Amino acid sequence: MSEELCDVGLYGLAVMGQNFALNMASKGFSVCVGNRSPAKVDLTVQRAKDEGNLPLVGSTRGRFPSSLARWTVRSTLAGLRLPTQTLNPLEAILRAKFWPITARPVKADVAEFFGHASMVFYLQYVPSSNREKTLESSTREFERERFVLGREAYDQLEPILTKCAAQVDDGACTGYVGPIGAGNYVKMVHNGIEYGDMQLIAEVYDVLRSIVGMSNDEMSKTFAKWNEGILDSYLIEITYKILAKPDDVTGEGYVVDYVLDKTGSKGTGRWTVQEAAEQSVAAPTLAAALDSRYISSRKEERVAASKVLDGPKETPNVSKFQIIEDLEAALYAAKICSYAQGMGLIKAASDSKDWNIDLSMCAKMWKGGCIIRAKLLDKIQAAFSSNPSLSNLMVDPAFATELNERSMAWRRIITLCVASGVSCPALCASLNYFDSYRRESLPANLTQAQRDFFGGHTYERIDREGPFHCAWTDAHKAIGDISERTAGEKATRD
Repeated sequence: MSEELCDVGLYGLAVMGQNFALNMASKGFSVCVGNRSPAKVDLTVQRAKDEGNLPLVGSTRGRFPSSLARWTVRSTLAGLRLPTQTLNPLEAILRAKFWPITARPVKADVAEFFGHASMVFYLQYVPSSNREKTLESSTREFERERFVLGREAYDQLEPILTKCAAQVDDGACTGYVGPIGAGNYVKMVHNGIEYGDMQLIAEVYDVLRSIVGMSNDEMSKTFAKWNEGILDSYLIEITYKILAKPDDVTGEGYVVDYVLDKTGSKGTGRWTVQEAAEQSVAAPTLAAALDSRYISSRKEERVAASKVLDGPKETPNVSKFQIIEDLEAALYAAKICSYAQGMGLIKAASDSKDWNIDLSMCAKMWKGGCIIRAKLLDKIQAAFSSNPSLSNLMVDPAFATELNERSMAWRRIITLCVASGVSCPALCASLNYFDSYRRESLPANLTQAQRDFFGGHTYERIDREGPFHCAWTDAHKAIGDISERTAGEKATRD
């Protein structure tokens, strides 16, 4: 096979890259793989042999012979094939920000960005206008060197991607998202929603364990039952399996009870929250999930604090059945809000960058083969298919009805958590998001008045057009031309 032309080459063999290469090979495509470290190439080739002599070969010293693959899929930044005769802006960025590029592979026909690492590049360098120009300049360099980007690259790879993607009732979970950067952005937000979803489930688990006092077996059966209804999802499924798993080290108890309560993170959740701030989009559930991971990492501090900071001495006496019933409703409602925030962020970025991302397609792509796949996504897909310009998922008629029906159960759970001293930051953030968004009038009028008082930031009135400034006390002076005063804020918004 090494003398033949492979169907596709993939450079970058971390977990995702390696599995994707084997996936393509298992679907009958001949694959050439490369990596900075030859050991990963050898491991992948061996796996291909062990898993049925799959049509996969390794490249020499991490390079692709120019005739070996028709096109190349990149799974990491290290695998970007840069023109050999020029040090273009993209390579300069990579050298300065990430790692020295010592290997200079030959050019390939397709340079497409896949995987987590390319998100780092996008998030670090696209948001500001100067960095965006750098990206555009680098893109032009690629095009001059016969690199195929964006839609053309996707169209060439589409037969492979469609066959290798997870399949659901209405087709393959893949599609063209948008111009360069758009796909990675959607994947980043997917991971942000994942953070929120996991934290919401953890908080419900905490209520069942700490307030209801259920055993692991009881909790596992509860999550398994929920997985048969509206909460049907991959994360609920693995939760009931995790809770029921006996410890395989000591032979006593359950694995989950031996796991240290410190949650790690790879960065995508942080990037999502940073981007939400950049786009002026509220994402409190995702931010609460991120904060919870940071607090969990301070284990020693929490142990010390537990000895000096007290919780409630008396806790409410509530029916166990009522709590479990309310928890299912609260978790479902909070999940809707978490998705609403993620979709809102994608929409804002798409609008600002003219990506024209189809949110219904995003929902479809997430329905299979990903961490946040859930029955709920069928309704989300339907909502955005019915109304592509939907301002917020929560105001879709079907979702609005479901949120309103579960509102009181949601509130009872949060009230119970607060009274019991059990933290529920993501559940609470989701409810606050819902309550803030549904209110016609917010106390922001006082906040804006304070800004005008101490900084002359002006304010708008409800009874007439135009910005205004008030001389709140005798010490306040005139601020001059109000339009000049507000120009900076307008430029920032634009």
